[in-house]
Amino acid sequence: MDYAIILIMGRRERFQKIYNNLPLNLRLEVVLVIDGEPVTWNVIWLEVEQRTKIGERMLEKLEALKII
Repeated sequence: MDYAIILIMGRRERFQKIYNNLPLNLRLEVVLVIDGEPVTWNVIWLEVEQRTKIGERMLEKLEALKII
């Protein structure tokens, strides 16, 4: 993918692109810890799709860790 296109994509779109390309078994693995609780890719997907505040925090953390 063109680097310029990646820069234009928002956090939500970058997350969805990565999530959609993950093997199903990896989606069950813990990727973050939020408020002391482990969070899997599937949980993040649910929060992002519902556009919750915690979903936005999760996206910010993924971006800070350069995962998305």
